[in-house]
Amino acid sequence: MSIHLISILLLVVAFVIATTLPINLGAIALVAAFIVGSIALEGSPGDVADGVVAGFPGGLFVTLVGVTFLFAIARANGTVDWLVDRSVRAVRGRIVLIPWIMFAITAVLTAFGSVVPAAVAIIAPIGLSLAVQHRINPMIMGLSIINGATAGGFSPLSIFGSITNGVVDGAGLPGNPLVLFLGSLVFNTLLNVAAFFLFGGRRLIGRVAEEPAAVGGPEVAPGGGPGAAKGATTGATGAGFTEGERRQVTTLDRNRSFTLVALVGVAVGALGFQLDVGLLAITAAVVLSILAPTAYKGAVAQVAWPTVLLVCGVATYVALMEENGTIDVLGEGVAGLAIPLLAALLLFYIGSVVSAFASTTGIITVLIPLAVPLLMGGQLGVVGVITAFAISSSVVDSSPYSTSGALTVANAPEEHRDYVYKRLLVWGFSMVLLTPPITWLLLVAPGWL
Repeated sequence: MSIHLISILLLVVAFVIATTLPINLGAIALVAAFIVGSIALEGSPGDVADGVVAGFPGGLFVTLVGVTFLFAIARANGTVDWLVDRSVRAVRGRIVLIPWIMFAITAVLTAFGSVVPAAVAIIAPIGLSLAVQHRINPMIMGLSIINGATAGGFSPLSIFGSITNGVVDGAGLPGNPLVLFLGSLVFNTLLNVAAFFLFGGRRLIGRVAEEPAAVGGPEVAPGGGPGAAKGATTGATGAGFTEGERRQVTTLDRNRSFTLVALVGVAVGALGFQLDVGLLAITAAVVLSILAPTAYKGAVAQVAWPTVLLVCGVATYVALMEENGTIDVLGEGVAGLAIPLLAALLLFYIGSVVSAFASTTGIITVLIPLAVPLLMGGQLGVVGVITAFAISSSVVDSSPYSTSGALTVANAPEEHRDYVYKRLLVWGFSMVLLTPPITWLLLVAPGWL
């Protein structure tokens, strides 16, 4: 049995175990990586271990830990509550507009060059706090942020767009950056409309924010139905890291002001200077902790450690699959099929499946070159194939194993985290199954692009 087949079978087994038993999938994936590494890698046991952990996503680890650490502090001292209050005032209390404002903000950020995970990392904590306070299903808010980030992600100025257009230009193929951008923008906007109504957005129409619900209250129902907010309210100083009553925060004190400056600094550094959002966030959290060490001593415990293990474990295994050539073998096998239309569809599925567990940026970089021989034959429209592939490989960022989905789960209130994880899992893999054939039918099969 080849190492490629073993790698795929172990991934399937890991999912079956994690689905049927209450065991963290990330831990199982690390065990699977150890098994595959022991078979495929050469050298001493130490060399094998180094090879297995070489794919550990250190950057993603730091991003998840840094962002949730920083926003744990921001939630504890009431800064998030203050931002929530200001955001609602900006839309004059019309709750139905709040998810769409989050969608638009992340779309603009990524369209002008922000890395998608950075935009999601900055907006998700605020958006999910708004969702809890105003009884919005966290799935509506989370998907609005993820879909917005992806909607703007293929503009000519963006990271995804630059990579995709660069590969196409380098291969001497006739691309169309505008069609690529508009295709992603329209698809993700329509997708968000569907998600909005699927997860109960109709109930938000006509609702106006009055007295805010308890922030993070244990009785806030994800669906936002009647009786969803029964929690008590708390002191204006914020709840810290203990259970207690909360009330609306409408003013800035010393700690909130420092935290607000830190959040702005992280946003400017990540979006304006392309600095690593995780390292910026953890730096800001440490500085704030030094300024008020007693107040924030419980912040590290608020990091979503099970989510960190889950995502990093799966990403480590997928990186090992990429290293041992399993992903390349799949892509090359598809590109070599005699039926170009079928080959294109299968290539979309490979990009969709792999991207659901790994970096979309990396998948685009690896798999688009594999499509070049297929496109050079002239039987398929280059613009249609590239646009469909880009959409298929990016909308699955909503998977809880992809960076954007993981950030959404990590920043969901603890009492809703399992709800958000399970539904993002279903939604993400629905995108894996449905997006490739939809984009194939719309953009490739007709031959009009």
